Amino acid sequence: MNIVLTISGFLIAFLVNLLFPQVAENVRIKEYVFGGFRVDDNLAYRLVLLAIIAYYAVYTVVLFVRKASADKVAKFFAGAKFRFAVGLALAAWDILGTKLLFLPQPFFPGPAIIMDAFIGDTKFIWQNTLYSLRLFVAGFSVGVVTGVLTGVLIGWYPKARYWILPVLNICGVIPAVAWMPFALTLFPTSFAAATFLIAICSWFPVATMTADGVQGTPKSLFELSRTFGAGQLYQIFHIAIPHAMPQIFTGIMTAAAFGFTTLVMAEMMGQPGGLGYYINTSKVWSAYYKVFAAIVVMAVLFSAILKVVGAVQRYVLRWQKGVVR
Repeated sequence: MNIVLTISGFLIAFLVNLLFPQVAENVRIKEYVFGGFRVDDNLAYRLVLLAIIAYYAVYTVVLFVRKASADKVAKFFAGAKFRFAVGLALAAWDILGTKLLFLPQPFFPGPAIIMDAFIGDTKFIWQNTLYSLRLFVAGFSVGVVTGVLTGVLIGWYPKARYWILPVLNICGVIPAVAWMPFALTLFPTSFAAATFLIAICSWFPVATMTADGVQGTPKSLFELSRTFGAGQLYQIFHIAIPHAMPQIFTGIMTAAAFGFTTLVMAEMMGQPGGLGYYINTSKVWSAYYKVFAAIVVMAVLFSAILKVVGAVQRYVLRWQKGVVR
């Protein structure tokens, strides 16, 4: 029943696009030729819906063939109602934004019109996506590494806490965009300036959570390690940091959200590429279907980033399985 609910929403969206008549006349559905096959925006949209339906159907089969755990199956099927609602929302959006053109245009194009950006602007979208990914990885990596180092210093050394914690608290509450004029002045390239902005907004949550985790390590663990002759470095790297790992990953997850938001703002304010830059250039020409396409790519890219961070977190904290919820 749950798999039927999952698929039926997207199937309804597919049938609406296929069977609902195009009432509005001033809608331009573009057509492209790929390897001798003609593909228009509506067909491309329907192919995407079919791919989503096929994915969920195959994933369900794989779950049962591999005899996945009951928790994993239950977690997948728990989202069935939401996926059904998404399918209905796409169907309604298609009717209002393309078929009847009730939504204000060109600000709210239908999903089939948005597909035109992916078909006709594939290379440019891909180039800007890679630029955004490269910029995010550079800034986020610097922010996480410096955040962990700062947090360990604050959490372990009282003198470091005395001098660094006030700076952390002051700098952490300043929006990253406020550092933009200084970053553009101090750094030789706009890429380096944007890397700094992403790094500084990622640094604060990671440093804060790392310091809390290190400071929260039970003293009994250190006392026990000293009885076996453990030195200070051993206590930091084998007791304090491992104990702080859950808090560190909480900070990293928060930093990922802050960093991605800053990434888009930085790209919209002076970068020569990236999804934020793509949105700006599209907005200038009132190509709002391209703006929506960039938003879709951002959502997919950020979801993928969270999946990667989550996978690393599950591996590092695998000892928590069966211990915590």
